[in-house]
Amino acid sequence: MKIQLSQENKPLTIFSYSSLTDIVLLLLIFFLLTSSFIITEGLQVTLPEAKNTTASEQEQIIVALLNDGRIFLNNDEIQPADFRNALQQRLTEPETQVVVLSSDRDVPLERAVFVMDEAKGIGASRFFISTRMPEEDDSRQR
Repeated sequence: MKIQLSQENKPLTIFSYSSLTDIVLLLLIFFLLTSSFIITEGLQVTLPEAKNTTASEQEQIIVALLNDGRIFLNNDEIQPADFRNALQQRLTEPETQVVVLSSDRDVPLERAVFVMDEAKGIGASRFFISTRMPEEDDSRQR
């Protein structure tokens, strides 16, 4: 008995979407894992620009200074007279905690010095000034 197998070379009429969805899911996972998310909590301040910036992984106490004279300590508004006591409560380990000064560009230097002086007075020794990278202007010649 002879078995006959038919071999036809016809074009495929049905498209399989299973491989396409696998590729899309893999790309989605790749971009989610490789992208970095920067979450800025709380207040909107216009930070000064700096070309050489680094990120800190240490425990941070964020002090925000606004143009209108308000001071925020980790998103809580603090009166200048109460600032030292409030900072002392949050600064439990001065050797490892970092005080991050995040202020508007137009805030007088005197107010930033006030914050740093009060923090040093209660034992803080690590400070960062929050900045942002300058935006590249394509029309500007280098």
